Amino acid sequence: MKEIKIPELAESITEGTIAEWLVKEGDKVEKGDPVVELETDKVNVEVNSDYAGVITEIVQGEGEDVEVGDIIAKLDESGEAGADTSSNEEPKEEKQEDVKEEPKEDKKKEEATVENTEEAPKKDQKDDKKGDVIASPAARKRARELGIDLSTVSSRDPLGRIRPEDVDAAAKDTSEKKESKPAKKEAPKTEEKTEFDKPVERVKMSRRRQTIAKRLVEVQHEAAMLTTFNEVDLTNVMKLRSERKEKFIDKHGVKLGFMSFFTKAVVGALKEFPLLNAEIQGNELVLKKFYDIGIAVSTDDGLVVPVVRDADRLDFAGVEREIGNLGKKARDKKLAMEDLQGGSFTITNGGTFGSMLSTPILNAPQVGILGMHNIQKRAMVMPDDTIEVRPMMYLALSYDHRIVDGKEAVQFLVRVKQLLEDPYDLLLEG
Repeated sequence: MKEIKIPELAESITEGTIAEWLVKEGDKVEKGDPVVELETDKVNVEVNSDYAGVITEIVQGEGEDVEVGDIIAKLDESGEAGADTSSNEEPKEEKQEDVKEEPKEDKKKEEATVENTEEAPKKDQKDDKKGDVIASPAARKRARELGIDLSTVSSRDPLGRIRPEDVDAAAKDTSEKKESKPAKKEAPKTEEKTEFDKPVERVKMSRRRQTIAKRLVEVQHEAAMLTTFNEVDLTNVMKLRSERKEKFIDKHGVKLGFMSFFTKAVVGALKEFPLLNAEIQGNELVLKKFYDIGIAVSTDDGLVVPVVRDADRLDFAGVEREIGNLGKKARDKKLAMEDLQGGSFTITNGGTFGSMLSTPILNAPQVGILGMHNIQKRAMVMPDDTIEVRPMMYLALSYDHRIVDGKEAVQFLVRVKQLLEDPYDLLLEG
């Protein structure tokens, strides 16, 4: 019998949550076949089997937390797919022989106890059923909290294992049945005090969401975070995109979007204000001489920040292509650890969801993050005192005041604004 364990995943990952089993008990797997999808605080990864054989037991169910080295399944290298390994029945002939050799005195005793044995099965079956319930530790804990008998809970799991959501569903059904029964007038009203007076639904936070919450709070506790704002006139960017979009697609095979302009503008400003491209390690400042720009991407499982490597060495088409590839990988849950590690500065675009203004939170250990927002046409007063309708966007720069002074942060944001409002040189130089 072999054991499938959680392997070493990456230097910064020591634990995860089982998101989905890709096999079931009785399935035959080959060496290297993926058997389970593991959710970590950064990406979902597949754990492969180190052996070929048949899965005889799944030790850890979906939704359970595991650490590196934990046993999650057992495998029989000599087993056959679909074989039942849970029972070893004795031959019928042997049982028959035992019956024939049974003395008469024993038969009398057996007849004397028949009446008692016939009355017992109902109770015994109930007790056996309760003892045979297969439930995850989280489900058992939830059942204790809600006072639910696990033997009354129906499992929606193909393997028959009861999950916390099954317990919640059973509790809901029990509550609805109680509410549907007419109240007896003679019975005194007793109101059970609960945390909420109205219906609620409890959903366990994913490991990624727990990590996001933990790190964002840590940043607010550890960094002296401050945000400065400005606005940028995107008239020339939109004009340039309109003029070049067809030729750009024909030549490079990708669209000329806004993110490449902002990425290039940020790189240009970081070169002039290097403290925004640094981080604090103990009593030292680490000034990074590279420009790996993180691009925040929202997915169904939470926010991830894949990194565009060496953005200063990429042209506009290279930046657009890389952002497109990373965004697709994020949505398809195909991001690898190397796609997320590192990064010297982050850009987040809340404007895609209609955000007008926000204060982005730092992506530690970085000390700067630029927030983009919705483009709105507004009446602007021009230098010659005329009024024109211009496409405007608010920009927000959050920074760590421990190493970046307000003057430098404001100048950095102004430089980003200048580069975006005169993008022709930016495109040529990029």
